[in-house]
Amino acid sequence: MPQARRKTPFSGKAKKQQLQAKKNKNLLLSSSTSSNAYDVVSVNYQPKARGRSDANRYALKFYRETDEELKMKKEDALKCLNPVSEKDMEIDPSDYFPAEISFPKRPPWDFTMSVTQLDAQEQKYFREYIDQLQASEHWKDMSYFELNLETWRQLWRVLEMCDVLLLIVDVRFAGMMFPPSLYEYVVKEQKKDMILVLNKIDLVPASVVAAWKEYLMKRCPGLKVVYFTSCPGYNLRGASSDKAGLQVRRRKGRQRMCAEGATKILEACKDIVNGQVDLTTWEKKIAEESKIEFDEDDETEVGETIIQQADTSYYSHEKYKNGILTIGCVGQPNVGKSSLMNAIMGRKVVSVSKTPGHTKHFQTIFLTPQVRLCDCPGLVFPSKVPRPIQILMGSYPIAQLREPYTTIRYLAERLDLPKLLRMDHPDNDDTWSPRDICDGWAKKRGYLTAKAARLDTYRAANSLLRMALDGKICLWLRPPGFTEERAKYESCEEIKYVKWVQALTNDVIESDSGNSDNSGNNSESGKDTDADSESDDEEQTAIANKFAALAHVD
Repeated sequence: MPQARRKTPFSGKAKKQQLQAKKNKNLLLSSSTSSNAYDVVSVNYQPKARGRSDANRYALKFYRETDEELKMKKEDALKCLNPVSEKDMEIDPSDYFPAEISFPKRPPWDFTMSVTQLDAQEQKYFREYIDQLQASEHWKDMSYFELNLETWRQLWRVLEMCDVLLLIVDVRFAGMMFPPSLYEYVVKEQKKDMILVLNKIDLVPASVVAAWKEYLMKRCPGLKVVYFTSCPGYNLRGASSDKAGLQVRRRKGRQRMCAEGATKILEACKDIVNGQVDLTTWEKKIAEESKIEFDEDDETEVGETIIQQADTSYYSHEKYKNGILTIGCVGQPNVGKSSLMNAIMGRKVVSVSKTPGHTKHFQTIFLTPQVRLCDCPGLVFPSKVPRPIQILMGSYPIAQLREPYTTIRYLAERLDLPKLLRMDHPDNDDTWSPRDICDGWAKKRGYLTAKAARLDTYRAANSLLRMALDGKICLWLRPPGFTEERAKYESCEEIKYVKWVQALTNDVIESDSGNSDNSGNNSESGKDTDADSESDDEEQTAIANKFAALAHVD
């Protein structure tokens, strides 16, 4: 009888490498021999559960930084901060979306192609698309973008099915979330209508919201722009201030439908369909449900949710088919697509999470018998948007960061964090570095490592970044020319319209108007971060630095 083969030692490190290689086995870029290729990481990888054939089919994939880049960034975290002027906080979207950079579009197909042929064609196209980007001059400056073909396929399905595309962006970073190539493709190539939703308008001054609308409408003729917030004033327990002038907003236990934003989306759709679809049931729904209160923690209703899967591989679009208006919802992760859909529906129909990539596949939900919504998974479009901004936008999971100090620097150079957080320098010095900011916050909050009881710098950095993502530390960027034309936007008629959508009370409006005049100054009223009562598990919306102390002025 032949002797069995002797088992060779297998270390834990080798096992980890084996699992990592297995995760990336089907990644199209793994076979690339280009010198520009980087390691790829799945940021929302799920262990395969029993009964689930492919739990990671839609896992988000990004390029990982090299060890050399990581080392340089950690060394840079010890250097002093260089405050940025308010003028430098204006951004021109054209700088981040060059004409040469576009998103992957579905290659031509017909009904004679088999599923295998269609898959092979799309795989080949996507591989060539990535190779072309790697060969371009913009490759070295490009930030994280979606590398999973399956996620892009979800976008292709939604673009094919929808009659109107609803693009949702966070108004704090509106110019960096609106890819012009998507507008060109939908409006000019597919001849469809597009609505841009400026979401989370409760986090920035009304004048900035109006400025972004004017800028984007001038840049994209025919684009309809509407405002939205899932936190109107009547769903909050009012504003209160502590001894430092902190503005803390807490959600009520019982919520009402966000009728103001839903009404504006309805009006935009009415202008588009021009009577070809009966939208009276949608209008009645808003009127009826705007007065009904619901519990924010209610279970997700799935009775009217239809999960579209492989049967969407072959779909021929027919405008307003069977008298139904199909609205596609597209946006980057954490921009608030699911929250917007829940707000429009008047109840929870889509589960919500702060983790990018939470929505794995697009979902079709009937708002009324004549209106259906298609929620596409959040995906990051190719761009030159700086990585710190992508992290602050929520496009990249904070928990997956290997080096948070670069983002802390970006934040601290535009906001006076020591004053906002009311913390002292850990070394009693006068100059601050990103590392000092994190150490100071760890000392104030009592974040210590388990074994050595040293300041837990990484936990402090994670806490600060989550506060910025939630709007507790509020950073927002301006459109070009906002500083010179501030007075114009602060007195325009659009202000009243924005405040109506925000559903603010008269007292809050007067308070906001008073603070907006000092939005570029570091005054005492800028101490708007609840440093003492901040908690990772606390259900509240603390708007830090909402209208004041938004930037250093040189």
